[in-house]
Amino acid sequence: MTDIPREYVADTMAVVIWLEQRKLPLTVTEIFEMSNHIDSKISIWIPAIVLAEIGYLFEKGRIETSLTDVQALIAFNKRFKIADLTNDIILKSLEIKDIPELHDRLIAGTAYTFNCLVLTNDPKIEKSSFVKTILK
Repeated sequence: MTDIPREYVADTMAVVIWLEQRKLPLTVTEIFEMSNHIDSKISIWIPAIVLAEIGYLFEKGRIETSLTDVQALIAFNKRFKIADLTNDIILKSLEIKDIPELHDRLIAGTAYTFNCLVLTNDPKIEKSSFVKTILK
């Protein structure tokens, strides 16, 4: 990969699929793997709402990845960072009118605030005119 951005925002399923070692598009897998190297310059922001969704989905038995798994990843690797839900992110999220669900808006709003690409497979986020995505 050449000339790639240094920061990304990951949505819930991108994090889950990668941690569960399921198939992702090669570019996305490369981004996650490169950010996992000790000398990497790539960072991946994990919005706070993603942590909440992972905790909820694990509790309901819908995914194998637990909140503890994600917290261990973040503790082990400083290039995975939690993006706190700030007032700026909330305000930017409310500008995004073409994503109907609040949690998706908050993820997109994080990317919009940080000016990052979103790692996602959500078609509503992919179609948004407010953020750019990478997954397919």
